[in-house]
Parts: sequence; structure tokens; C-alpha cells
Amino acid sequence: MEKLTAQEEETMLAVWRTGEGTIKAFVQLINGDLPYTTVASTIKNLEKKGYLQSQMVGNTYLYKPAVSEEEYKNKFMGNVVKDYFDNSYKALVSFFVDQKKLSAKELKEVIRMIEKEK
Repeated sequence: MEKLTAQEEETMLAVWRTGEGTIKAFVQLINGDLPYTTVASTIKNLEKKGYLQSQMVGNTYLYKPAVSEEEYKNKFMGNVVKDYFDNSYKALVSFFVDQKKLSAKELKEVIRMIEKEK
């Protein structure tokens, strides 16, 4: 599974939100007002990379995800932890705490979620 560019990720988010749709439907969901042709080109690249499947319906293509959002997140978040945090999720959490991106209240909620899993 190839890492996506920022534009490809933004497009895939629109696809995942829609579930299945046309390029026109995805254009309407993407922030930044990308031109139709840009989104169409991005969609074709995503299809070549194996992220999308297409089906001709009438005279238009319908696209749907070939990779779930969860699969993508699992693959690339794991790589972030491995590459930037020495494969330590504790180091990842510490980073967010140090950067003031995770409050004590949120950290307590995470701990409660972990304890529920036991």
C-alpha cells in the first residue's frame, strides 16, 4: 500500500464519506475548491494505486473504496509510530502531552478506554 499525497488523502476522505459516487460528488465534498479535472486526475491515480474501484454505469463511472479508511489509518499510523517514535506508542502519547495537544482530561479518558478493554 503506497502512502498517499495530501491531495490524494483529501480525495480519499471524500470517497470514504460518500461510500460510492461520481467525481462530481467528490468535488462537492472536497474543501479548497479543486477543479473537476484535478479531482478526476487524482481519482485515476488512486485507482491505479489500488485504492479505488470503478464501475461504468450508463455513461459515467461510479467509484468506491478498495481500501477502507481503517486499513489505511492502521498501516500509516503504525509507520508514523515506527519511524518517528521508535515504535513506542508511549512516546507518541508523550509527544502529544508535551506539545499540549492532549489534556489531562483527555488522557484520563484514554486510560478509561484502555481499562475497559481489559
